[in-house]
Amino acid sequence: MKDPVFDKPPSDLRRRMQEDMAVRRFGEKTQHDCIRHVENFVRFLGRSPETATGEDLRRYQVHQVERGVQPPSMNSSTVALRFFFTFALGRGNLAQQLTRVDYPRKLPRVLSPDDVARLLESAPGPRLKYKAALSVAYGAGLRAMEVVNLKVSDVDSKRMLIRVEQGKGRKDRHAMLSPQLLEVLRACRSPHASSTAPVTWRPTSPVSAPGSRRTRSGTASRPTCLRTTRTSA
Repeated sequence: MKDPVFDKPPSDLRRRMQEDMAVRRFGEKTQHDCIRHVENFVRFLGRSPETATGEDLRRYQVHQVERGVQPPSMNSSTVALRFFFTFALGRGNLAQQLTRVDYPRKLPRVLSPDDVARLLESAPGPRLKYKAALSVAYGAGLRAMEVVNLKVSDVDSKRMLIRVEQGKGRKDRHAMLSPQLLEVLRACRSPHASSTAPVTWRPTSPVSAPGSRRTRSGTASRPTCLRTTRTSA
């Protein structure tokens, strides 16, 4: 069923919101999530959001609680709706009636060195590729797509740093490179590559995790190695 406002072709409101997000350099995923949250609200409301009231927003948040929506998702929805009502509709006062939900923050479980070693050693794949990808994610703190986009030339063995280009928030940064991780990365190189033409594990299409990529058919396949021309590793 098509939504009353956010249908295709895009309505003026949706186009305006997309333009406002583009001006602020929101990432593609952030824009997609914001649109999705607004679509959910419009679907609940059943009419144009231009007619929404403070009571409608309150009822929507009550509806979310009754459906079991978790606080982080509710807060993401609140941020998206505040942006929509403030910039797309020019009703900032109404947007402030949306409530953010406080919830307890729990410390994550910290694996012991033995647990980490067993986890990394259990990684499958030829030439330690999956082990190397997991080691970079865990040891250097890189996100999945940052691992996927990593090039051999990003590894600086002289300064013991890993350069992350256009990571979260489209920002560049450096991550620490441990001697143990450097040895794993060196061992991951293809035996057919010369010292001036090492390889990286970069896949030929987007992946859903450091060790596998999702094809159009929905099946996972192994990452493909691509040669690079130079590196500092």
